[in-house]
Amino acid sequence: MATTKHILVALVQDKPGVLNRVSSLLRRRNFNIDSIAVGHTEQPHLSRMTIIVQGDDARIEQVRKQLDKVVEVVKIVDITEDEPVSREIALVKIKATAATRSEIIQIVDVFRANIVDVSSDSLMVEITGDEDKVNSLLELLRGFGIRELARTGTIALPRGGAGPLIVEEMRVPKQPPKPPRSEAESPPDW
Repeated sequence: MATTKHILVALVQDKPGVLNRVSSLLRRRNFNIDSIAVGHTEQPHLSRMTIIVQGDDARIEQVRKQLDKVVEVVKIVDITEDEPVSREIALVKIKATAATRSEIIQIVDVFRANIVDVSSDSLMVEITGDEDKVNSLLELLRGFGIRELARTGTIALPRGGAGPLIVEEMRVPKQPPKPPRSEAESPPDW
């Protein structure tokens, strides 16, 4: 079976130690995590974890089932086949001289990236896009000299209507109204 990149998305309880439990489980199963990103969701007390791992379908399914058993994992799905929209952000600090500054700016413009900081000897660029777009820009900027680089890792959502991680709020069942008390059961009127 072919090893492919999979996007696992988990809805987890927003509690300390959840990231450690998830990453430890993947480590024990001998998976290398390509990227992992966690952030709050629209649902209170829940976070969304996007995990990029490589493996064949059967192995990924086995790990997905194991992750589903982690108490704090509310729901986990593999959205790879859903053709999700995925993005990551990178901040790149590049060496820049008076001679190279305009060339760097032209390259940044082609990629629709933003220059977010300028100093006498460097430029800081912010790029948002899929992994290939970020990698392509980085490859072009390497020739100028990359001083520092920070990447967020991939985040993803499936296309279309309601996603597979929608969890309805847990509602406390309403108590049926109690029948009125008879006079014999009524407390005394003191």
